[in-house]
Amino acid sequence: MGSYIRLRQICLVAPAIEPVVGDIAGIMGLNVCYRDGNVAKYGLENALLPVDTILLEVVAPFQPGTAAGRFIEKTGGRGGYMAIFCCDDPDARGAQANKMGVRTANVIDHAPYHGVQLHPRDCRAAFIEFNHTAGSDDILGPYPPAGPDWQKSIARDVTQALVEVEMESPEPEVLAAHWGRIIGIPVSTGRSGDPELKLPNAGFRFVTGVSDLMSGLTFKVSDIARVRDAAKARGHAVSGDSFVLGGVTFRLVA
Repeated sequence: MGSYIRLRQICLVAPAIEPVVGDIAGIMGLNVCYRDGNVAKYGLENALLPVDTILLEVVAPFQPGTAAGRFIEKTGGRGGYMAIFCCDDPDARGAQANKMGVRTANVIDHAPYHGVQLHPRDCRAAFIEFNHTAGSDDILGPYPPAGPDWQKSIARDVTQALVEVEMESPEPEVLAAHWGRIIGIPVSTGRSGDPELKLPNAGFRFVTGVSDLMSGLTFKVSDIARVRDAAKARGHAVSGDSFVLGGVTFRLVA
């Protein structure tokens, strides 16, 4: 199966692209690198913003009856939609997940890009996708979903990195073990005592909550007060060093 695996992309779903994308860009000092016309066939529009080498994507339905629209209805607009990992062999990882009873929901084959999406009901909390871009093992190499020149849109003066994804569940240990088996990473205990999965470039932390969902993203920023003020200025309620945007809690660390 190969051991190379990294967090490549986080996808959030919103009722409409704006003001969510404009707010993320304005508050976090990020740039939109791409809007992908290919998602229109799913009744969606999207925008991608690089956070260093991890892509943050927002998708929004523009017609009724989309999977993303059903997700918003089911969760009441709360929770991240998809965690996307790059690896050597998406098919092998998909087959491994199938053996655990996690079904494949969709296979995307646009050479040089190949992606395997797993069923969110079986993954619990969010979609998991494994993908590989042929000839692109460099994290700054080509990544077709983010457009031809995504690297040129990386901005690091306000936001330096996406360091952690927070997952909520009534059974955080069980969900952590389940995701760990799917992704192929052992569960460890974080500094906070919560179960976590550590990838080379980010971590997933599992906390107690009412339902299974991807509840938060933690960003390393150069100036927490500046980002907090920018969130307030755009009308977001800031609590401590965090605020809710795009259905998830944005947490800020220095």
